[in-house]
Amino acid sequence: MAHRGLRQRCEVTMQTFVWAVRARLLALAVLWWLAPTGVSAVQLGGASCSISLPDLYEQVSPAVVMVTGRAINPYRLRDRISRVLGSGFIIDKDGLILTNAHVVFGLQSLAVTLDDGTVTSAKLIGADPIFDIAAIQIPRPKSARLPTVPLGDSDKLRAGEEVIAIGNPLGLDQTVTRGIVSAVNRILPETPLSLSEPLIQIDAPINPGNSGGPLLNRCGEAVGINSAIVAEAQNIGFSVPINLAKNILPSLIKDGRLIRPWIGFHGQLIGVELQKLLQMPLTEGLLVEVIEPGSPADKAGIRGGDIELTIGGASLLLGGDIVVSLNGAAMNQPEKLSGIMRGLKVGSVLKLKVFRQGKYLDVQYTLPERPMLPGDLSEATSFAPAAPLNEPGNIARRLRGVQRPEP
Repeated sequence: MAHRGLRQRCEVTMQTFVWAVRARLLALAVLWWLAPTGVSAVQLGGASCSISLPDLYEQVSPAVVMVTGRAINPYRLRDRISRVLGSGFIIDKDGLILTNAHVVFGLQSLAVTLDDGTVTSAKLIGADPIFDIAAIQIPRPKSARLPTVPLGDSDKLRAGEEVIAIGNPLGLDQTVTRGIVSAVNRILPETPLSLSEPLIQIDAPINPGNSGGPLLNRCGEAVGINSAIVAEAQNIGFSVPINLAKNILPSLIKDGRLIRPWIGFHGQLIGVELQKLLQMPLTEGLLVEVIEPGSPADKAGIRGGDIELTIGGASLLLGGDIVVSLNGAAMNQPEKLSGIMRGLKVGSVLKLKVFRQGKYLDVQYTLPERPMLPGDLSEATSFAPAAPLNEPGNIARRLRGVQRPEP
C-alpha cells in the first residue's frame, strides 16, 4: 500500500510537471509571436489587428493617390501660375477621393496620379476651407476595380497609439512614415470658438506634399487626413479626424460646401483669473474683439475692441462689448460656449445680452449663411501676403507643395 501511494504521488507530480512545462512553452510561444519582429497584435476598439507594417503598406498604398493642379493668380503680372502637389485617398469604388481643401480649392486644373502611374483628370465635388476637407472625383475605370481605404473611428484613438502616414512628400510618391498619436482633441490657438474643431496631433514625419494623405491605424483604417505641421518644430503634425470628414461629406457631395451660420464676431472668454490678472472691473463673459465687416453682428451694432493688450505673448483687444449670455446660456465656460456655437443653424435667431459701458443691452438677429471670407483660405490660394511664421496665428503651416516658376 505504501508503494502504491508513493507511485500515485509520483505520477501526480510528474503530470503536474508536464503541464507546467507545456504552459511555460505555450507562454514563450505567445511572447515570441507578439515580439516586435515585424508582426504585432494591436487591440483597437475591441478588434485585434495583427498585420505587419510592410503588409499594411501593400494593402493600403494602392488607394493613395498623388494630386496635382495649377492655379492662376489674376492679380499678378509675374509669377501668376502656381503648380501644387498633394495627396489623397480613394474611399469608394466610384472614384470618390478625400483630401485637404487647401490642396484642391481654387485650382483651374486638377489631375490625379494612381498607384500604377495612370494620370487622370479630376473634378472638385465639394470643399470646406475652414475644416480643410475636400472631396474630388475621378472617372471610374471600365476594366479595373479601384482600390479603397476603409474609414475607421477617430473617436477611439488614444495618445500613444501607433499610426502611419502614406503620401507624396515633395513629390516622392507612396512614402510611408510611422509614429504615434501625441495628443487628441488638440485645438490650435488663435481659432475662433465658432470655427474650432479638435485635431489629432502626431509625431509621424510629414512634409509638404503629404497634405490630404491618410493617417492610418494598425488595422489599415483611415483615422485622419494629414493637414499641417508646426513650421519651427520637429515632428509636430496635425491630422483632421476622419469622423469629422464622415460627418460633413454628405453636405460636400450635396451642396458642394458646408453650410454654417454667420455669427459675425469672435473674441475671448473673460474669467475670474483674467480679471485678477488685469485688475480691471470686467464682467464675466465673452469679450468681443473683432467684428467681421458686413456681418449680421456688424449690422446689429455689436462693438469690437480697439485697445491692444499683450500678456505673455497672447493678444487681447479691449474696449468692445462683453456678451454675458447667448440664447439664455451664461458665457463662462469654454466647453459650454463651444457646444452652443455648434448648435446654431442658419435661419435661427441669436439672442444676446451684452454689457457695454456699465449697461446691459439686449440684441438679437437672424443668422444668415456664412459666406467665404478672406481669412478662410490658405495663403497659397488667397493671393494675400503671407504673415511671418512666428506669429501666433501661424503656428501650423499647411502641407500643400507649391512650386512657382523661376522669375
